[in-house]
Amino acid sequence: MPDTRKIVLAVTTTAVVLGTAYSVVYNTYLDTSDPALTHAPHPLTNTHYFANKSNPLNVFFTKKAWGWTTGLFFFSWVSSPPQTRTARRVLQWLLATTVWISLTMWFFGPSLLDRLIVASGGSCIFHLPSGDYLTLPADACFTKALVSPSSNPELFSELAADLAPLSLDWKALPRLRRGHDVSGHIFLLTLSTLFLADQLRPSLSLPAWPLIHKFALIGNVLLLAIWILASATTAVYFHSPLEKVTGYLLGVTGFLLTQLVPGSSTTLTDEDKKRAHSH
Repeated sequence: MPDTRKIVLAVTTTAVVLGTAYSVVYNTYLDTSDPALTHAPHPLTNTHYFANKSNPLNVFFTKKAWGWTTGLFFFSWVSSPPQTRTARRVLQWLLATTVWISLTMWFFGPSLLDRLIVASGGSCIFHLPSGDYLTLPADACFTKALVSPSSNPELFSELAADLAPLSLDWKALPRLRRGHDVSGHIFLLTLSTLFLADQLRPSLSLPAWPLIHKFALIGNVLLLAIWILASATTAVYFHSPLEKVTGYLLGVTGFLLTQLVPGSSTTLTDEDKKRAHSH
């Protein structure tokens, strides 16, 4: 039986490569690390459906990718026959989750991707209602907290004239810009597709499935298709080419780490294997 990991890796790679190439040839990508551009709508928002960040694919799926992946994984794991319900598969999910958290949310302080942005020359940018922006200390972005003239007067002492029309309660969230802003979406979508493809393999080694598990497998395949579509649209419309490449490589690396978990994903008997091969 073909290895689902290799098939999905080939399809995902093709989607990212072709999407990135298209974005370069037709100049469709938005440099999300440019503070002068990132707070504004994509220039193609009105003519290209997926360039609009408010599209349902982005809002309901891509931004919640690991939640969907986790939910479907456990639905599949719980509904699968006992011989494929192994601890190794849960440990793989736990390791993949740790990789996701470390890169995008927290790693003994700022996430690894946030640290990379700062190390590569990034700045903490705070956009003002006028369209101008203020550069703040990196710690203001690391805290992920809203900033306002009333709560952080020391940060706005040199902008009294610009802030005069504003309410002291006006606040906004500073974001890290410039530097190398790895595509977190490409990273997570790549990790998710490869992880789900790998989790299909134990079920495909069985000669038959319980009815409820069939629904889990259908959901798995559908979600794989959604993640590949999301990878392609992200590659076409967002981030610089290098940021997409590094996001993809980090996703593949994160998945490869899950392959180092010892043990087997099934506890099939010789009789099970014979029945599977006969189908």
